[in-house]
Amino acid sequence: MLRKFIFGAGFFVAATTIANAHDEKALMKAPAGDPYVKVSDVLPLPEFIPGLGTLFVDPATLPAGPFLAYDRDGQLSASVYMTPLEDLQNGVSFDSLGIGSHSVSSTDIYYNAGHPGVEKPHAHVVLFHDEGAKERLAE
Repeated sequence: MLRKFIFGAGFFVAATTIANAHDEKALMKAPAGDPYVKVSDVLPLPEFIPGLGTLFVDPATLPAGPFLAYDRDGQLSASVYMTPLEDLQNGVSFDSLGIGSHSVSSTDIYYNAGHPGVEKPHAHVVLFHDEGAKERLAE
């Protein structure tokens, strides 16, 4: 009985710590807030990138991200990861990556030859957070 109580208490503490470490509700509307920066403010990229939206990233998580992608109304629509192919080929793992929202309706993965901020060829992994997200980011 005591072992079950200790296990249950330990699980509760761990779950509470994880939940507090990621305030999903705070990320649902742009701007994302600290430690995230608006990508277009620090790199020569447009404020809204068709297909990806307005991006925010924590610089400490580069190059992989997540990049938080907001539609034109400032709604979180996707979490985007940019993983350099060379790193993947050399056995680099990108573990425990954050996510903007725990709700995911679909995922796209595609090649990108490089751009400001992630110059090396890389894969874009895009987790869309609701059914209409892809369409809103395309506009």
